[in-house]
Amino acid sequence: MELVTVGTGTVAPSAQRTCPCYWVRRGDLKILLDCGAGSLHRLAEFGLPWDEVTHVVVSHFHPDHYGELPMLVYALKYTTVPPRQEPLVVLGPPGVVHLVRTLAEAYGRWLLDPGFPIGILDVRDGEPFPLGADLSLETFPVPHTPESVALSLTAPEGRLVYTGDTGPSTELARWAAGCDLLLAECSLPESMAIDIHLTPERAGDLARDAGAKRLVLTHFYPPVETSDPARIAGTRFSGPVTAARDGERFIIGGS
Repeated sequence: MELVTVGTGTVAPSAQRTCPCYWVRRGDLKILLDCGAGSLHRLAEFGLPWDEVTHVVVSHFHPDHYGELPMLVYALKYTTVPPRQEPLVVLGPPGVVHLVRTLAEAYGRWLLDPGFPIGILDVRDGEPFPLGADLSLETFPVPHTPESVALSLTAPEGRLVYTGDTGPSTELARWAAGCDLLLAECSLPESMAIDIHLTPERAGDLARDAGAKRLVLTHFYPPVETSDPARIAGTRFSGPVTAARDGERFIIGGS
């Protein structure tokens, strides 16, 4: 299972980081975890076959996490050669179906009927959702917005957990227990800590309490970038820590 941190920023405009988007490839499955502004151009920049995306999984309904979804569907509709025939599946917490239908009222009916099959499904917490023969998605509620969830992808070779946007949560640590890679938001320095986001220290605590094998930090607002977040998280978590940049690649299982 391959992870590429396509966008490691936030809603704050940055010349170095676009909004949240994470590419996961396993066999024929090509999955986006969130799809914020700038995702399409970053996917093209990093040589990722954006036109082969099979699933988009949304963690919550802040636009920096889903805002490029209509553009993805639009690009798949009008720029793929030959025209796309494969289905696209959009998943998220309860309410994602309503969200996309509401977006279609503004963008147009093509968002729901783009000329290729599109499925939009609410995923319930605690109910594993199969994405393929041996890859499953699970969601878990986290303290950010009422619908916010962390996402887990589990395959025989290992488990990836993405926190989405979250505050500190002992329940999340228990749910993520033993994961091979914890992709954790790291929004703010400790001096600016709030209950609905993590700091480097709190991301390190989460990884330690979960017994994660590796911690990858993401979702950086500008003030946290000058604090050396990987070093600080490493004071709380003894495993490998990376402060991800747009375009970094990680492998779960194998080498």
